[in-house]
Amino acid sequence: MSGQRDFSSALLNAKQPCPPQLKTWNGSDSSSRFAVYRNNVVSSLVNALADNFPVTLQLVGEQFFRAMANIFVREFPPQTRILSSYGAGLARFIESFPPARTLPYLADVSRLEFARIQAYHSADTPALGAEQIAQALANPEALERMTFTLHPSLTVLNCAHAIVSLWGAHQGHMDIARVNPNNAEHALILRNHLEVEVMQISAAAAAFIGALMDHQTLADAAEYAMACELNFDLTPTLAHLIQAGAITNYSTA
Repeated sequence: MSGQRDFSSALLNAKQPCPPQLKTWNGSDSSSRFAVYRNNVVSSLVNALADNFPVTLQLVGEQFFRAMANIFVREFPPQTRILSSYGAGLARFIESFPPARTLPYLADVSRLEFARIQAYHSADTPALGAEQIAQALANPEALERMTFTLHPSLTVLNCAHAIVSLWGAHQGHMDIARVNPNNAEHALILRNHLEVEVMQISAAAAAFIGALMDHQTLADAAEYAMACELNFDLTPTLAHLIQAGAITNYSTA
């Protein structure tokens, strides 16, 4: 086991020498062969990050992103073999990465992109039908006690920057020149049937959905939302959650 640990440690740390127990079949220099293998591994992990965070890459450019990702890979190697979900800590890394300080929105955009990855790979939990939910909501006595279980793909992000607009501009949905990245935005990320959708929502809607995610009652969630926006109408938000298959269960216990 110590040999495996030495190999893994040296693989992502260019300052460490080639593990002494490594030998080549033809007696050639094991250090040079190990260096090639090390570069290939790091390059593959950087490529995986580039695939997982395409908008983050576009915002900073290929050269900057790969230099940043190279450092991230060496400090935070993957913990599983599933590289399609690699990069859970990239947003936190960007927040503490000095060269990225001039782009304060970059970490939030990468946070949105990783939420999309999580939504895509989340469990395929069956949703309640609209009729089932309508029947439950028709009982006024149960409304104050009613809680919802939301789909595992659902995430709400509350950010100080225009993450939905920045992401949308890179999908061709709007002109990026018209985006002010310093505008706060709230994002709903959800796998709507087979598509992962990214939707800008109001602060009140974000508070409402966030409260439901915390298993607050429907009545309490509505109160949280109205604290943000006095005239908040929960009907459109709740209707969208139902239509998108975001409600998987409810309880009136």
